[in-house]
Amino acid sequence: MDRSSVIFGNAMKRRDIKAAEGKQKGFIKKYGDDRDKCYHLAAVENDVIGKTLGVKNLVLSDTPLELGEEKNIVIGNIRMGFGHYRISMAIASAAHSMGLTPLWFDLNSFEGTAATSIISSQNELYSLGSRLSQKSRLFNKLVWEPMNSEGFRKLTYNCSDQKVSELMTGLYADLPKDIPFAATHVWPSQAAVHAGLTNVVNVVPDNWPMALHLSEGALHTVQTQSAYLGYKVLRGMDKKRILKPMPEGSVAFAGHYIDHELVSNIEADCARRLARLRKGEGRRYLLTIGGAGAQQDIFAAVIRWLLPRVKRGKASLMINLGDHYNVWETIKKRVPGLEELTTEHIDDFAGTSAFAEEALDNSIGGVHAFCHKDIFAAVYSTNLLMRACDVLITKPSELAFYPVPKLMIKRVGGHEAWGAVRAAEIGDGTFECETPREIVGMLKAMQTDSSILRFLCGNIIKAKAQGVYDGAYKAVELAIGK
Repeated sequence: MDRSSVIFGNAMKRRDIKAAEGKQKGFIKKYGDDRDKCYHLAAVENDVIGKTLGVKNLVLSDTPLELGEEKNIVIGNIRMGFGHYRISMAIASAAHSMGLTPLWFDLNSFEGTAATSIISSQNELYSLGSRLSQKSRLFNKLVWEPMNSEGFRKLTYNCSDQKVSELMTGLYADLPKDIPFAATHVWPSQAAVHAGLTNVVNVVPDNWPMALHLSEGALHTVQTQSAYLGYKVLRGMDKKRILKPMPEGSVAFAGHYIDHELVSNIEADCARRLARLRKGEGRRYLLTIGGAGAQQDIFAAVIRWLLPRVKRGKASLMINLGDHYNVWETIKKRVPGLEELTTEHIDDFAGTSAFAEEALDNSIGGVHAFCHKDIFAAVYSTNLLMRACDVLITKPSELAFYPVPKLMIKRVGGHEAWGAVRAAEIGDGTFECETPREIVGMLKAMQTDSSILRFLCGNIIKAKAQGVYDGAYKAVELAIGK
C-alpha cells in the first residue's frame, strides 16, 4: 500500500511524490531492491543483555524462523548513535518483566541487505553532520540546527522516508503478521507496516513533534503530553496549510521509556543519594560520551573543574565512553593529571557490572573510565552506572527522560532542546546549560548546595508516583493488545 501520496488524510503535492520516488530509485540503484526477497531469520541469545533482559537477537539464517511456545515481542530498531538502542533496551526490560521474550531486530545489522546498506549510509551522514556541528558554529546555525528542528519536521520528509522503507520489507518475511512489534525508530515501524504486520507500535523518541517519526498504520506512543498534542494535530509539519489531524487510535501518551530495573529501584536509589548527602560523602558524577563523540571541549572543561575535587575526596567521576576509546585518548591529552587518577575498565562488561553493583552501597573514589567495543555493553553500562551516581551529566537526548538527577549540557541537534525543557519542568534535571562556563557554574552549585540534589530527588519520587516513567510498560501493553 502506498503511504507517500496521502499521509493521515493529507494529500501530498505531485512534485513531492516524484521526489520521493526519485530518492527510492536512487537507493535501488546503489543498494538493490529487497521488496520481493525472502530473508530467513533465527533467534539467538544476546551475550550481553540476554541474561538480564531476556533478549534474543534475530540474525540471518538459511532456514525459516522457528519460535517456541513463549510469548514474544519483536523490538525493531537501528543503531544510529546510542539513543534508539537505549530506548529498545527499556522496552526489552519492561517486556521481560512482564513475562515476554524480546526479539532484537536491528535493521542495521543484516550485512548484504538493502536495509542495512541504506541505513549505514544515512548513519554515516548523520554522524558527520553531528561532528561538524560541534566544530563549526556557522554550520550548526545555518544547517544542523534548522535541519534537526524544522527540516525533519516537514511532512514531505515522511513522504520520502515511506518510499525508502518499502525497500526493507524482505527482512520481515519470517515474522508472523500478528506478532507484537515495538519499533524504536521509524524505519523499522514503517517497514513493518509495509510488510503487513498488524500489531505495530511506533515508539516515538524525543519531545519535539517531527514528521520524520510518522509511521501511518502503526500506533504511535509518545513520552509527553505536549508531544501528544503536537503529533495529534501534526503541528507545524506544513507551513502553508492546516493539516488534518491524526485519527483516533493513531497516537497515545505513554510516559518516559525507562528500564524496569531503574523504575523499580527509584525510591531505593534516591534514598542512597540522600543518605550520602547527610553523611557528607563526595558527590558522584557520571559523564556520558556517546554518539559521534562530539562536545569534547565541554567534556574537557567538566573534567578539569572536577579533578581538584576528586583529589580532595569531595567528588568522584565515572565516565562512560561508549565505544569511543579514541575520544578518551584525546581527552587525557587535554586534561593533565587525569590519567594518574583514573582506573580504566576496558572491554570488561562483567567487571563493569560488578563495579556498578558494589558502588550502590560502597565508596568508589577517583575517576573510573568505562569503554566497550560491544555496542550492547557500551550502551547498557550507563544504565548500570546511573543507579550509583548522584548526578548524570548528559546532553538532552534520550537520557533527558531518565529518573536520575541530571545536569543538561549543550544539545547536539535542535530537536534535543525540548528534552531539557521536559526535564526542567518536571524538576528531575536542570535546564540546558549551553557553554562550558555555564555548565561549570551549575556544577559548582550542585557540588556546594545540597538543597539542589534534594530538590531533584524529591521530584523524581513525585514523578514516579504519577506514572511519568511508565512509558516502556505501556508501549509493551499496547503492542500485545492490552
